[in-house]
Amino acid sequence: MSQASDNPPARRAVRSFVVRGGRITAAQLRARAQLWPLYGIGYEPHALALAQVFGRAAPCTLEIGFGNGEHLLARAAAEPERDFVGVEVHRPGVGHLLLAAGAAGLGNLRIIEHDAVEVLREQIAPAALDEIEILFPDPWPKKRHHKRRLIQDAFVELLASRLSAGGRLHLATDWEPYAEHMLEVLRRCPALENCDASGGYSALAAARAATRFEQRGLRLGHAVRDLLFRRR
Repeated sequence: MSQASDNPPARRAVRSFVVRGGRITAAQLRARAQLWPLYGIGYEPHALALAQVFGRAAPCTLEIGFGNGEHLLARAAAEPERDFVGVEVHRPGVGHLLLAAGAAGLGNLRIIEHDAVEVLREQIAPAALDEIEILFPDPWPKKRHHKRRLIQDAFVELLASRLSAGGRLHLATDWEPYAEHMLEVLRRCPALENCDASGGYSALAAARAATRFEQRGLRLGHAVRDLLFRRR
């Protein structure tokens, strides 16, 4: 069975996100100044030694685009035996998670504020992760914007290459056309296999606390689709 390359194709020049200004509070600014040295990892173009970052060898989950971090915080608090890294470009969201992580006194959580594609390519070593989560990425619903969607073939190859054997990739969206697109892209990746016996969406992965974006989608009457694949 073919495997994902350690050096997948170069990333797309088109970014999948727009950095929103947003209002960062005084408390979040203080958190950035005081707590970033404890929880923050600066972007550098070389692979992290995760065991050194956390001071132990443990399974590691990476969440891409954690928003305000409520899902990542809940998992880190509930699973102290596992380490978590969150990647986000929205400064108020990073500040919000720093505040919450500091208040909870978590030691198994770190944050990177940078483009996730560059982080994965340069800062995460091949087969270094046991799990990757991407929950409710921007669906870019207009056809002319589809090229901005994060979930594309080259990026999924990159994701797969950073998972250890048996490692899980969990995606979720409340935009049905994007869910269909995600499923098609994941099925095309030879290094991944669907954890769902029917080969479709996952009911198992949906058994989790709803994120803020998910709650908004549910209020609008959108169906939430979870996809759970594993590295062969």
